[in-house]
Amino acid sequence: MFIPVGLLLFAILVLIVIKLTFNVLREYERGVIFRLGRIARGLYGGNGPGLVIIVPFIDRLVRVSLRTVAMDVPPQDVITKDNVTVKVNAVIYFRVVDQERAIIQVEDYLHATSMMSQTTLRSVLGQSQLDDLLSKRDQINADLQRIIDQQTEPWGVKVTAVEVKNVDLPQEMQRAIARQAEAERERRAKVIHAQGEFEASQRLADAADVIGRNPAALQLRYLQTLVEIAAGKNSTTIFPIPIDTIAPFLKGLTQK
Repeated sequence: MFIPVGLLLFAILVLIVIKLTFNVLREYERGVIFRLGRIARGLYGGNGPGLVIIVPFIDRLVRVSLRTVAMDVPPQDVITKDNVTVKVNAVIYFRVVDQERAIIQVEDYLHATSMMSQTTLRSVLGQSQLDDLLSKRDQINADLQRIIDQQTEPWGVKVTAVEVKNVDLPQEMQRAIARQAEAERERRAKVIHAQGEFEASQRLADAADVIGRNPAALQLRYLQTLVEIAAGKNSTTIFPIPIDTIAPFLKGLTQK
């Protein structure tokens, strides 16, 4: 069956008009409609979500996603406040909260947010010490999130979080940090050892004080030591006899 060319072209034109007229926006999408270059609303459904009807060839629909975007910030060479060169990368989480400003106020909000994140990353980290960059990561992340969010707010973009991922240090700086950590561990070990010696000396002094007040305690300790020696498997046991034990006998011999 032969279909006239005119009818075929008309059918194609009708399909195109239907395609341009009826638009379905998902739950996470919103539409920005331009009618002869000015912001407008759809003939049905407003700006979404759901079915949105526009005037074909007069209206232009721009779709905007409201989902959170996770964007990697490329590695940046940063010179810290104490003149150490490091390479830092991060990830930024943001989403569009006003689709009209995201389309009207900036040409490409994704690219603009990425550029703003890179420059802010270099600026903020350049004002930080290396030790702060390594130990105060949460505070730096909060500062980055606050500053970037202030810059993107006019674009209708909300920055929810910024996380510094990797901090690459030069080899010589890594060795210096390793030596510093080793020295710190040795210092702690010496402090703990000295503390143990001090406590042991205090206990010995307490024991000497108790024995000095009650000499019989020394005899009991001596007998306990003999029991411990006898419990061994030694064939010969040599032990000293305290002078206090034989002193009465020596005194008797002297008197004779």
